[in-house]
Amino acid sequence: MPKPDSSLSAVIVSGGKQYRVAPGDQILVDRLAAEPGSSVKLGRVLLFNDGNEIKVGSPAIDGLDVDAKVIAHRRGPRVESIRYKSKKRVRVHHGGRAHLTALEIIGIGGVGLPTEEKEDTARAVKPKGRAKAAARKRVATKAEVVAAERVVEEKVEAPPKKPTRRTAKKETK
Repeated sequence: MPKPDSSLSAVIVSGGKQYRVAPGDQILVDRLAAEPGSSVKLGRVLLFNDGNEIKVGSPAIDGLDVDAKVIAHRRGPRVESIRYKSKKRVRVHHGGRAHLTALEIIGIGGVGLPTEEKEDTARAVKPKGRAKAAARKRVATKAEVVAAERVVEEKVEAPPKKPTRRTAKKETK
């Protein structure tokens, strides 16, 4: 998708990291609590450039937001660190993958890409693949309901376990 104005840009903060963004950019940030397809407002804008003037906040510009759309949640590359000391029995292995959110920048301070709302809503209404099967409601049979009630009753009737006591070792002479 072409950028409408390459001189429009901003520096934002998300997850303790700074990103230089412009409308139409796609960035990966630390996991945000938002569903894919929803829009998010990123409020900490440190710098704003509209082509004519540059605004710098101290530390952030008040009243200026960056609008973004959540594309997907994914995981980053595997990162491993190993510490080893010879002849000392020291072997430490740490590793993991970061949880990330892919964002597409829609606009900065109300200025941005032209929206295509009609097209997006038409796509969102039609479920595909497994979503169709999940949309259909399944009616449970009477036998399944009775079996589920028995399982619940069995779980409720179980007496609580007593904590085990450790006995002190006897001294031998």
